[in-house]
Amino acid sequence: MSTTRFVLISRWRLHCPAPQVWALLTHLEGWPQWWPHVREVKILKRSPPGQTGTHAQLAWRTALGYQLTIDALNTRTERHPDGHGEIEGQSNGDLRGQGLWLIDPVTPNVVDVTYRYQVELTRPWMRRFAPLLRGLFAWNHFTVMRAGAIGMGRRLRCEVSEIANWRGGTA
Repeated sequence: MSTTRFVLISRWRLHCPAPQVWALLTHLEGWPQWWPHVREVKILKRSPPGQTGTHAQLAWRTALGYQLTIDALNTRTERHPDGHGEIEGQSNGDLRGQGLWLIDPVTPNVVDVTYRYQVELTRPWMRRFAPLLRGLFAWNHFTVMRAGAIGMGRRLRCEVSEIANWRGGTA
C-alpha cells in the first residue's frame, strides 16, 4: 500500500440550477473570487469553450498554511442538454493526479457536484511524512473542498445543504 497516493471524493448539494454551477467551474480565472484557498490562476493555454486542452496553473494556500502550485490540463469536457456535465483533467506540480468534476442535476433547482481526485504527493517532505500525516493530508484536502462548496454557494447565492467526503484506498 502506497501512503503517497490518495483517492479523495467530495460531494456538494447546491440549491441552484446546474448551468450556474457549470459556468462557475469552467471560469477558472474567477475561482479566487469565491474559493478562499485559491490564491491565483494563470491561464497558460486557452482552448475554445467546450473543447479540451485548456492548461492553467493554480496557486493554492492550504488549510494547514502551506502553499501548493498545480498545473491543470483539461482532458475531457462533456455537457449534456439535461444539465449533466463532466470536467476531467490531469494535474502536475506539487500534486500529480487525475481529477473529475461531475455535475448532476437532482431537480431543475438542485444539483449535486462531485469531485474525485486520484492524487499522488510529489513534494519530498510530503512523501517522507505521508505515513504519519496521511489522515491530516486528507483532512486538509476536505477542509479546502468544504471552503470551495461554501464559497460557491455564496457566489451563486444559493443554499449548500450537504457536503460529504470520502477517502478511498490507495490509487
